[in-house]
Amino acid sequence: MDTKALRLLVVDDEPNIVDMLRMALRFHGFEVETASSGREATAAVTASCPDLVVLDVMLPDCEGLALCRQWRQAGVEVPVVFLTARDRHADKVAGLTYGGDDYVTKPFAIDELVARVRAVLRRTRREQPVPARARASVLEFADVVLDEDTHQVTRAGHPVELAPTEFRLLRYLLENPNRVLSREQILDAVWSEDFRGGLTVVDQYVSYLRRKLAPHGPPLIHTQRGFGYALRARTEPGGVAPGRAEPGGSAEPDGTAVQP
Repeated sequence: MDTKALRLLVVDDEPNIVDMLRMALRFHGFEVETASSGREATAAVTASCPDLVVLDVMLPDCEGLALCRQWRQAGVEVPVVFLTARDRHADKVAGLTYGGDDYVTKPFAIDELVARVRAVLRRTRREQPVPARARASVLEFADVVLDEDTHQVTRAGHPVELAPTEFRLLRYLLENPNRVLSREQILDAVWSEDFRGGLTVVDQYVSYLRRKLAPHGPPLIHTQRGFGYALRARTEPGGVAPGRAEPGGSAEPDGTAVQP
């Protein structure tokens, strides 16, 4: 999946649902734009090209199903997850037939919606060919250099031997410097869609990567309390530097904060 923050368009005319979705999706690391009508949604899709649209089936000026079909006929291939109170089998089939990628019925649980959005994004974005030169072959931050072509990593001129997963993790961090990344974002970007492990694997591999970078310079991977991890040259307010535990916890030698 793309390593940049993914942009979602939420289309619904119920302010309470829009506010809830905006807050929840932003918490999970997405950028969120909103629209309350079909006309606003079409304008937003045309102007900003979101990565996915969460589209209510019933809008004030049109039906979401018909709107999605119009987009498809016009060549707009943005993934669409429908929201609707209609739960009949025929309605779900219609939503998928009209060009939707998934169908979530109201009332819904936020964690289910987020999981479905992530699944659709993983599937649709992997189906899109990536241009050969879309990603820089050499990434640098502070004194760390990663060469995509040779799969070599150095820190302060010293070679750093990384396993494939550690290499992908470092690449993702280097592509997002000075940005706090949630464990969910890291898991989606670094591990395959078929991976069935939990979020703790992210913590384990951050720990491995810290240990391998530590001999050649000061800490670069920092823990942001309650949010995730960030690659930066120094800690910022609210962050926990490697080797220092959060209040009430202890720290492992590699800098992983451990809660009691």
